[in-house]
Amino acid sequence: MRHTARLGVGAAVIAVVVTASACGGGSTPGACGGVGVTSGVGVMFLHRGYTDLVGASYELCARGKCVKGELKQEAITRVSLPLPTDVDPDSGTVRFRVTPKGSRSPEIDAATDVELTHQSDGCGGGAYNRWLAFTKEGGLTTKIPASVTAAWREHLNSMTSP
Repeated sequence: MRHTARLGVGAAVIAVVVTASACGGGSTPGACGGVGVTSGVGVMFLHRGYTDLVGASYELCARGKCVKGELKQEAITRVSLPLPTDVDPDSGTVRFRVTPKGSRSPEIDAATDVELTHQSDGCGGGAYNRWLAFTKEGGLTTKIPASVTAAWREHLNSMTSP
C-alpha cells in the first residue's frame, strides 16, 4: 500500500529537539536562563496499522538534506533531520518514506509543505525547526495527534522502567 499525503501550511507548532547551552546575559556574565535549540525537522512515526516493518528503511528529507536509517521493533519511531543553523523559515517540502526490507518501492511515501517555526533559546538567539507526525490514518501532518503523543510518552516510560 502506498500512502501519499499532501497538506497545506499553517498547522500547529510542536516543541523540538533541545540541547544544553550557556550564554552570557545582561550585565552579569555566566549562564542565562535559556537553553540552546537546533535547526531541523523531525517526524514521529506511529507504526500502528502496519505489519512487519522491522528492518524497513526510512528516509526523511527537507531543504536538500536527508537522513536515512532502519526501523527497529518498536511502536513509535522518532526521526530527526538537523538543518544548518542559518536555515530560513520559508515554506518547503518535507518528505517521509518507508520501504519494507527486500522491497524496491516504498510502502509509505508522504510529503507536505511546512514553514519552520522559530524557537527562542531565551538568550536572544534561537533556531528554526518543526516536528511532524505520521500515522496510517492521518498521514504526514504538523498537527501531532494525541495517539502519537501518548505512544511517545509510553515509549519514554518503558525506557526508564526496570
